[in-house]
Amino acid sequence: MPRRLINSTFITLDAGIENPHLWPDLGNSASQLSFEIQNELLQSCDAVLMGRRTYESFAAVWPTRCGDSYSDRINAMRKYVASTSLRDPLWTNTVVLGKDLVQEVRRIKEQPGKDILQYGIGSVSFALMELGLIDEFRLWLHPIILGKNRVDKSSFLACPPSRLDLLKTQTLPNGIIILNYGVAWGGPCQ
Repeated sequence: MPRRLINSTFITLDAGIENPHLWPDLGNSASQLSFEIQNELLQSCDAVLMGRRTYESFAAVWPTRCGDSYSDRINAMRKYVASTSLRDPLWTNTVVLGKDLVQEVRRIKEQPGKDILQYGIGSVSFALMELGLIDEFRLWLHPIILGKNRVDKSSFLACPPSRLDLLKTQTLPNGIIILNYGVAWGGPCQ
C-alpha cells in the first residue's frame, strides 16, 4: 500500500498562510495540546516534504533544538526539499528533489515506510494536488483575520479545483480548529 502524503498547515480565517510566527498571539491555553497533536502526527511519519521557503525557515530553527521528542524526531528523519536551486543543504538527512518533483514524490510514496508529512502550502502543494498526490490536509484554522496585513493575498488562486471530505475536527481551547480533510479529487474539474 502506498504511503500517504499528509499536509499540515496553519491558516487564518481569510486564508493567510505566511509567517504564522508573526500572527497575533492566541495565548498558551492550548500549547501543550498543540504540541501533543503535532508530535503525534510527526511520530506517525518517517519523512517530511517541504518547499524551499518552508525548508529554509525550518532549517534555521530546528537543528539548534534537541531533547524533546518533536525536535529529536524532525532532526533525525529524512527531509525532502523541492528546489531547483538549493545546493548542499546543511540540515541532517536532507535530500533535494530537483526538476521532476512529481515523479520523485510518486517514487517516494511507493517506497515502503510510514506516511510523509508536508508542512506549508504553496506551489509545491498545488503541483502535487494537480495530480492527486496529496492524500490529506490538516488545516489549523486560527481565529484571526489578517486583512490588509496579509503578505500572500493570492495564495490559493493558483490552487487546482479540489474536493475535500471532512474526516475529523478538533477545537482547541484557544479557538484554533483543526480540520482534517481527505482529498476526494484534485486537478481539473471532474
